[in-house]
Amino acid sequence: MAEAAVELLEQAVRRDMSLEELRALRVALQAVPLAALRALLGGPHLEALFGLLAVNDREQVSTCVSILERVLQAVDPLYVIHNFRDKLQKGLLHRDDSVKIFTISQIGRIIEDSAAVREILCSPELLQQVIICIGEEKIAVAKEAIKSLSRLAQNQEGLEAVFGSTLLDELRIVMGTSDVVRYRVYELIVEISSVSAESLNCCAGSGLISELLEELTGEDVLVRATCIEMVTSLAHTPQGRQYLAQQGVIDKISNIILEAEADPFSSFYLPGFVKFFGTLAVVDSPQQICERYPVFMEKVFEMAESQDPTMIGVAVDTLGILGSNVEGKQVLQKTRGRFQNLLSKIGHQAKNAPTELRLRCLDAISSLLYLPPEQQTEDLLRMTESWFTSLSSQPLELFRSISTQPFPDLHCGALRVFTAIANQPWAQMLMLSSPGFVEYVVDRSVEPDKASKDAKYELVKALVNSKTIAEVFGNQYYLRLRAYLQEGPYYVKAVSTTAVEGAE
Repeated sequence: MAEAAVELLEQAVRRDMSLEELRALRVALQAVPLAALRALLGGPHLEALFGLLAVNDREQVSTCVSILERVLQAVDPLYVIHNFRDKLQKGLLHRDDSVKIFTISQIGRIIEDSAAVREILCSPELLQQVIICIGEEKIAVAKEAIKSLSRLAQNQEGLEAVFGSTLLDELRIVMGTSDVVRYRVYELIVEISSVSAESLNCCAGSGLISELLEELTGEDVLVRATCIEMVTSLAHTPQGRQYLAQQGVIDKISNIILEAEADPFSSFYLPGFVKFFGTLAVVDSPQQICERYPVFMEKVFEMAESQDPTMIGVAVDTLGILGSNVEGKQVLQKTRGRFQNLLSKIGHQAKNAPTELRLRCLDAISSLLYLPPEQQTEDLLRMTESWFTSLSSQPLELFRSISTQPFPDLHCGALRVFTAIANQPWAQMLMLSSPGFVEYVVDRSVEPDKASKDAKYELVKALVNSKTIAEVFGNQYYLRLRAYLQEGPYYVKAVSTTAVEGAE
């Protein structure tokens, strides 16, 4: 196959190739290992292949892009930027989006190479064109441009280049294209800010973060809804949270939630604002966030108790996130009866709501009920048991009935609830006392697809790995579970058959 690839590459140098020949070359190159390919390639081959992009035939361009993607894997990025800078520039201006995406991805490779990146920093015209690509109509082109520029800003020189006067001016020009493009630039700024405190300081110095925050707290409800997603991403990093606190943004968001009662359009932005505080609670301290911003918890409960499925879904997601660690669970427990009543509603929704909301309820319940073995104190075990019993008059049967429904997503969601409680002694005793439950767990015939088999296997694994399972279930059931675990999720018992003479 290497000989065929060499012959076809030579043809590309000598003359234009037909589409059939290009397809044959693509197949031949895929069969040649990269190390061998590296030895076959020369500058004229690459020059010819780049030249074949300069046509109006979409299929030829697509085939050439596939070929170049393959061969450039075998070429040093420094060689590419030294010898094909003009080809990269043309690629960024090409009318076909696939060529732009390919070219930007190659620039991304060069940026990631410590020896080649300096060449990119000395090519402001290339970087300007990448910035212009953020404004492209095709979102895939814009995303690739954002990714490459974000990579570039991960070292000091790159950071200084992006926020130098020339490129910063270009960013501002691109931002003026449309609202959509402006938010793409904000997305880039947030990605860069997330790298380090120094990166954030550079972004802040450009004034672009301040502009994002002004839009977040402005009067346009649709703009608020868009900006809060980016600000939430910023809050995932310690430097981002510190900056937001210093700028008073967290307090402003809290006040907006407080005033949302009087805003008929609050449903546009409230879900995002509540998710923002949910993120803060998880990455920071649930207790501190809930104590400092009581409006957050109050609004979550209000949304969960409402009749609006959208609001209920956001509230359920947030409760699941908040209750994913012990500190968050304890915060919820302090609300006493109100949370217990809410659990009853969540259990009802898990059974009766539209499928998407049922799934969100099941995931939240799994998160709320799970306790790592090292955190299973008597108080916490009593708490999760009381939460479980608050979900329904017969919670085990509720989730078992969901797990037997012919909908794989719901089936797996119910199995995840069982897995969440499987290592807790009270749940094991409940499972044992429920007629036929253990038989259901070891019955492979009820799992119709791979996802279900995997989910059941995780349940069996959680049971077997529990320190109390042998004592609670007894030796017979314990050995059956261990055998299931050892056989793996996809085991099929062999069935012997006897041939009968004359049978068809």
